Amino acid sequence: MKTDLSSGNHKDLHTILSGATGLAEQIKPLRQLVLANLIMLGEAPAPTFQEERRMQLLIDRFSEVGLQNVANDETSNVYGLLDGTEGNSNMLVSAHMDTVYPESADHTISVQPDLVTGAGVADNSLGLAVVASLPDILHKLNIRFKNNLILIGTSRSVGRGNSEGLRSFLNNNTLPIQTGICVEGVQLDRLSHASIGIIRGEILVRTPEELDWNGFGNTSAILTLNEIINKITDIPLPRRPRSSIILGQVRGGAAINKRATKARLGFEARSESAEIVAEIEQSLHDAVAEVAAKTGDNIEIDILSVRKPGGIPFSHPLVRTSRKLFEALQINPRYEPSTSDLAAFIDYNIPALTMGITMGSNLQMEDENINPTHIHIGVAKLISMLMAIDGGHCNAE
Repeated sequence: MKTDLSSGNHKDLHTILSGATGLAEQIKPLRQLVLANLIMLGEAPAPTFQEERRMQLLIDRFSEVGLQNVANDETSNVYGLLDGTEGNSNMLVSAHMDTVYPESADHTISVQPDLVTGAGVADNSLGLAVVASLPDILHKLNIRFKNNLILIGTSRSVGRGNSEGLRSFLNNNTLPIQTGICVEGVQLDRLSHASIGIIRGEILVRTPEELDWNGFGNTSAILTLNEIINKITDIPLPRRPRSSIILGQVRGGAAINKRATKARLGFEARSESAEIVAEIEQSLHDAVAEVAAKTGDNIEIDILSVRKPGGIPFSHPLVRTSRKLFEALQINPRYEPSTSDLAAFIDYNIPALTMGITMGSNLQMEDENINPTHIHIGVAKLISMLMAIDGGHCNAE
């Protein structure tokens, strides 16, 4: 028998938690709706700063499902309002529209019963598809919130975008926002309530076109880059606060039989401490300056994005309630610091979480994929959290 979850019937937290599994079963037949939106949105390329095609599709979708005040802004965010029965406050659910894949990448999405593959399906076309599907799902389940629900597809999130879209929206928004939820495609067990300090960037090495046989190291930009990598691995990192340097991407050279005159290293420095991030950044600059002085090569550091650490504590009612919900859905939560748009909520002192919808793998690779069989659980988790927020069970005292 279908449970009545209309406005006023989900104020009790025990009722919300005990009904989460049943809610997931009701959502299971609606997975095709999410997959249809995933294909529509995901097959439209949306590299950072070029989200216009996906933006227009989301505007059309928001308008079709009857959201109020559907609009886009100068940074290409798309947002709309689902009116609450009382409308005294606002809950904000966001998903970023942009992906790391260029327009030239193949954006065809392949759908199989237990595997969906395609560029950006996990990060973050699925999250965006869930946000686009949410009004339809709530309507079909007869769920009404007393507070307004703002849905937004954000632009300029990843890489050099540095969450500019969501920051711009929050900076110009005039509505009081009670709580935020960032929706990511993966992973289902993800529960992020804090953001770590991050500095992301690239180190670019250029050697002279004409080979100087007296130079040290500039026979190849790759050799120079190797010198820099050795310096970086020697940078001391504390165990507390937790800190790390990730060397995530190396590119260089044009052919096997040609001397590499350019090489590039992509890196990310992380720490729970803003001071440690600043120290790491200075150490990176010192390493580059030392190797440049020895080799005579042109070496530059290009900082793509910077994020401050912060967030709500583990004991916050929003986190406490989410833990209970995960337990009710038999999900063992994985508490990982977020590198998502959560940082923007933190900057504006808005309690927020990042939650994943399903399981996936090979993120930011050609065969990025998700398992669609868990989507109904992830959507039930999201809606149940909104019920709890709407019922006042996640407010700090």
